Amino acid sequence: MRKAPRRSSSLGMDMKSSDPDGSLRGRKSAPAIARSGGVQSLNRALFILETLAANEDGLSLTALAKTVALPPSSAHRLLTTLQRKRFVRFEPGAMTWRIGVQAFVVGSAFARSREVAPLAMPYMRQLMEKTGETVNLYVPNAGQAICIAQVQSRQVVRAISRPGGSVPLGRSAAGKAIFAKMTKTEVDEILAKHAQPDAKRMTKSDSSKLHAELRRIRSRGFALDDEEVAPGLRCIAAAVLDEHGSAQAAISIAGPITRLTDHRLPRLAEMVVAAGDAVTGEFSGGSRSKR
Repeated sequence: MRKAPRRSSSLGMDMKSSDPDGSLRGRKSAPAIARSGGVQSLNRALFILETLAANEDGLSLTALAKTVALPPSSAHRLLTTLQRKRFVRFEPGAMTWRIGVQAFVVGSAFARSREVAPLAMPYMRQLMEKTGETVNLYVPNAGQAICIAQVQSRQVVRAISRPGGSVPLGRSAAGKAIFAKMTKTEVDEILAKHAQPDAKRMTKSDSSKLHAELRRIRSRGFALDDEEVAPGLRCIAAAVLDEHGSAQAAISIAGPITRLTDHRLPRLAEMVVAAGDAVTGEFSGGSRSKR
């Protein structure tokens, strides 16, 4: 029986949480917010929304206030304002605050504004039917690849990446497919600007390996992620390009490595590349393979 993920996941098997180290929670410190400029109360409210979005089970007022480094009274005032606009909701039984329906409405408007998603969906459905695996569409943002659309596999054991979830550009198939359409300088600038905490920071050796892999991706046309994001998970991705040949998105399939075997890899990759070409044709009127 399929088990629900424990927290908002980026990418992984459906029985696993893809945020084992809690890195999605409390992504900014209070001093960082203070330095960011703008209206302080708005910055704080947005940080509360980000924090609740990263905690699917909700947070108590005490836990939330501690995470965002605000006095409980200040956090509560902001929460009640957000609640009136339905951006957050309070569950009396669990005494927790959670994301509200209006946050979904706003997020959905963004997804609709990305023209690539509705254009890609028919090809994503076809790709799922052909491969039997979950198909995702990612766009790059601040060192991450953000999932904006998905067609889930019908398999009992399947990969899951909820829309809104993210994976690192340098360690995911979708991210590497996007990186492969950039110059070395552009890639290095993004990696430096959005460096991970020291424990996960990319070393010089890691950077050399990544650039070597990007050269292989440019040659063969698809990117591969072998358990780099989640144990037991393999992903295959191809970029979706605009009229200038820049990667605006990446389409990928994801599933257990026991099904996405080395034997099936060439055929699966061929289908992913064909889907990337088709979506590129719809998006920019050209062929990805000719760029």
